[in-house]
Amino acid sequence: MSELYMMVTITNRQLTRKFVECYKEKGAQVGSVTVGMGTAANEILDYFGLDGMEKSVLFHLVTDASWRQIKVALRKKMQIDLPGMGIAFIIPVSSVGGKKALNYLTCGQEFVKGEESTLKETKNELLVVIANHGYTELVMDAAREVHAAGGTVIHAKGTGTENAQQFLGVTLVPEKEMLFIVVKSEQKNSIMRAIMEKAGLESKAQSIVFSLPVTDTAGMRLMEEMGET
Repeated sequence: MSELYMMVTITNRQLTRKFVECYKEKGAQVGSVTVGMGTAANEILDYFGLDGMEKSVLFHLVTDASWRQIKVALRKKMQIDLPGMGIAFIIPVSSVGGKKALNYLTCGQEFVKGEESTLKETKNELLVVIANHGYTELVMDAAREVHAAGGTVIHAKGTGTENAQQFLGVTLVPEKEMLFIVVKSEQKNSIMRAIMEKAGLESKAQSIVFSLPVTDTAGMRLMEEMGET
């Protein structure tokens, strides 16, 4: 059996292409790239040799075997331990909405499905929805019908979309939006199902959804109280 993770990479924006190519060489072909700004103080930037605040944030789904290979490549080829190169970390994935989406997101990585979640007894899950640009309201309308609360949207560009026809049977555009929705664990399956049915690959949104376990929260008391009534 394999474990599945969301790999997050934060690096200087000018290094984005090098990281994407490195990951493709190691089998992580499908991902999303967005932009960000660093918040470190000037003395921290100087200490670590960072020359700017503009960042790229990369998201890929990787198996444990792929991560081991990528980690070696990050150290040896990308020299990620040198100041200014960036960081990469992984977060366990608890489920993916549909076999086609799983095959596309792992895109040739050897994956043997095991139990659903690496972390047990979590009360909440983070749903990550990757949709075509401009269709997040279609996704949220579907999610709200099964009592999901609000979400947060970030603009992104898809990588590896040329593999969509092979794994999904459809063509995907690279312009994407990523939608993050925190839900109760017992709601996860119904919300994911609603998104897949009403805003999934057959819709204009062409959404793919997966979930990450959330170990604790703050600021969700109102949602918890509404669920108890």
